[in-house]
Amino acid sequence: MSVRRSLLLAVLLAVLFPADGLAGGVRLVSQEVALGREARSARSLSAREAPFSFDMVGLHWRGSGSVWFRTTRDAGAWSDWRPARPESEDLPDRSSAEGSGKEGWKLGNPYWTGASDRIQYRLSGEVVRLRAFFLRIPATAGAEPAGLAARSGRPAIVTRSQWGADESIVRGAPSYADEVRFSVVHHTAGTNSYSRGQAAGIVRGIQRYHVLANGWNDIGYNFLVDKYGRVYEGRAGGVARAVIGAHAGGFNTGSAGVAVLGTYGATRISSAGRAALQRLLAWRLDVAHVDPVSAADAVSFGNERFARGTKVRLRAVSGHRDTGYTSCPGAELYGMLGGVARSVSKIGLPKLYEPEVSGALGGLVRFTGRLSGSRPWRVTVKDGSRAAVAEGSGTGVTVDWTWDSSAAPIDEYTYVVSSGSEVRPARGAVPAPPPLAVTRFRLSPTAISPNGDGVDERARISFSLSVRATVRLSVLAGGVPVRTLIPGREKPAGAVSVTWNGESAGGEPVADRRYKVRVTATTDREEVTRTKTLAVDRALGSLSVTPEAFSPNGDRRRENVRFGFHLARSAQVRVRVLRGDRAVATLADAELEAGRHVGSWDGRAGSNVAADGSYTLRVEATTSLGTRELTQSFTLDTTRPRVRVLSARRGRNATRLRLELSEPGLVRIWYGIQTWADGSSVRVERPGGTSGVWRRVRADVVRVRSWDAAGNRSRAVVVQVRS
Repeated sequence: MSVRRSLLLAVLLAVLFPADGLAGGVRLVSQEVALGREARSARSLSAREAPFSFDMVGLHWRGSGSVWFRTTRDAGAWSDWRPARPESEDLPDRSSAEGSGKEGWKLGNPYWTGASDRIQYRLSGEVVRLRAFFLRIPATAGAEPAGLAARSGRPAIVTRSQWGADESIVRGAPSYADEVRFSVVHHTAGTNSYSRGQAAGIVRGIQRYHVLANGWNDIGYNFLVDKYGRVYEGRAGGVARAVIGAHAGGFNTGSAGVAVLGTYGATRISSAGRAALQRLLAWRLDVAHVDPVSAADAVSFGNERFARGTKVRLRAVSGHRDTGYTSCPGAELYGMLGGVARSVSKIGLPKLYEPEVSGALGGLVRFTGRLSGSRPWRVTVKDGSRAAVAEGSGTGVTVDWTWDSSAAPIDEYTYVVSSGSEVRPARGAVPAPPPLAVTRFRLSPTAISPNGDGVDERARISFSLSVRATVRLSVLAGGVPVRTLIPGREKPAGAVSVTWNGESAGGEPVADRRYKVRVTATTDREEVTRTKTLAVDRALGSLSVTPEAFSPNGDRRRENVRFGFHLARSAQVRVRVLRGDRAVATLADAELEAGRHVGSWDGRAGSNVAADGSYTLRVEATTSLGTRELTQSFTLDTTRPRVRVLSARRGRNATRLRLELSEPGLVRIWYGIQTWADGSSVRVERPGGTSGVWRRVRADVVRVRSWDAAGNRSRAVVVQVRS
C-alpha cells in the first residue's frame, strides 16, 4: 500500500471515528501500516509518524507471526519494545456472536503509552497485514465515585456516566449468566505512569478500542481499578448482576472480570489499588454468596488452552493466567492473589456462603448453605401474596432445612435464607415442578408369543414420569380395555415398569391381534396420554435344533443337524442357516400350513461343506400380523480333537494320568495289565487344557481316546505306566 493510500485511509477512518464529546473527547483513528519489501527484509520497520499525538495504541494483524512496537515523543528516547498482544486471551467467548466479529485477525491489547507521536514496529514470523489504532485521551477532572451507605458493603464505584462511557457506540444489550461463581483478576497493558486525571480517560480509551477496533459489544471488563484506589463500573448491565463480559475467553460466563490499570509483571500494585481491589471483591463475591477462599469447577466454552467442555478447577479469586495462555495479571499481582483472597474473606463478616435449593414444588424442597461462623439462621417460604407459608430455623455454621411441599397449592413461591441484619440474605424462587411428561415409553418386545415355548412369553412395559402423578395403564382392543395393568394409582417421579403375559382380566389368553398399550398420567393441573402398539402373535413357536454340534465329515456320526417348529396357522415361512449376518443356506421358503414342520441340514453351502464354526438357524413366519422370528445356534465341527498323555504313573493302589486336551470332550481310558485290551475302562468328561484322572487300579499300560461335542474322535494314544 502506498504512503498516499495509507494517509487517505487514515483520513477516511478519522471521519468514521471522530472525536466525540460523549466519549470525553477520546479520539480514535485507524491506520493501515504499509509493509511491502521492508517487512520481508527487516525485523524492524522504519519509524513512522502517527496521525496525531496519541496516548494509547492497539494493533491488529493477520498471519501466524507476532508484532512488537515502541513509541517516542518529540524525537526523544524510545520506550522499550512492547508485545502488541501481551494478554491474548482478553476475548469474548468463541461461541458468542460477540466473539466472531474479527475472524482471522489477531487482536492486540489497548496499550497506554502516555503522550507519543512516533511509533516503530518489529515483526516476527508471518505478518501479512498490520493495522494500528491510535487514541488521544485528554485528562479530565472529576470522575470521583459517590459514596454509599456502609451497611450495603458496596464500595464507592465510579459509574459509567461519571467516567464518560460512550453509550452511543455500545453494540448490543448485556447478556447475563445464572450466577457469578468466581472472579478473574487482570492487569491492563501499558505503563503505570498515569496521573489521577488520566485514569478515567484510560477507561474511556479501553471502551472505545474494545468496541470500535475489536468490534465487541462494550468494554470487556466488568470492573476496573486504578492505582489511586478508585473502582470503575465496566460493562453495562448492573454491577450487582451476573453480566457476561469479554475478558477471559472461554470463562466469561459466570465470572466477574476485574482489571487493574497498569502492568504488574515486576511492579507491585499500590496499597490504595490493593485495598480497592479487596473491597470490590469482598462486596461482589458476597452478593453472589461465594466464599473468597473457596474453589469451584468451571466448564470452558473453548480457548487455546482449554477445549470446549473441559472442566477446570478455579479459585474464587483467580488470575487470568488460570484460564488461558497469558502472563496476566503479571507475576507480582498474581503472586499476591492468595493473600488478597484471605484479606477479602475477612472483610464485611459475617456472611452466608453457597446457598442452594434442591427439589421442586410438589415434593421435598431442601435449602442448604454455610455461614462464616456459628449463628442463628432462618429459612422463610412465601406464596405469591408474600404471605409466609413455611419456616425453618436453627443455629450453627450449616444451614440445612427441608420443606415438604407436597400439600402446597400451585402458586409462585419465593424463599429467603437469613441470619440477622448483619448478613446479606439469599433470595430466590422455589423451583416449580417440571411439566408433566411421560418419557422413555418402551415395549420389550413389541410382539409377544405366549404359547408356552419360553420365548417372548410376556412384554415388559416401561416409562418414566417427570413428576408424581396418578397413572392408569391399560391394554385395549378396538378401544375396549382387555386388561388394566395399573388401575389409577399414584406413582412418584421416576421409572415405572410392569409386565403383561397376554392374558385378559379374567386370566384367559387373548386372541392373536394388534393391541394398544395406553398410559395416562394425571396431576391436578395436567394430563398426558401416550400409546404404543403391541402384537400378540402365536403363529410360530417351539423351535428345536439338534444336536447342538454336528460333524458332516462322512464318518456317519452326527452328519446332519435336525430342526423342527410349530405353526399355529398357515404362514409364509423362510428357514435359513446364517454365519454371522450372512446366509449360507436356505432350507425352506414357502407357504406352510398349521402344524409341526421338520427338516435337516447336511452342512453344505452350495456344493461344499461349510467351514467349521458357529451357525444360527433362523425361522421367519410372516402373517397378517407381521413377521415372527425364532433363532437357535449350533456348531459345525469336523475337526478331530487331540489328546496327549503328559504322564502316567502307578502308585500302590492306583494309576494317575495327566492329560492335555485340545478341546472339552468325553475321554475314554482303557487300563491293562500287559496290554490295554485285558483290563477295564472308564469314561470321564474333561475340559480343554490340562487335567488329571485318578483310578483305583494298578495298570501297566493305558490307551486314551477323546470325543468332542460333535462326535469327532481323536486318535488313540497308548502309553506305558511308570511306577
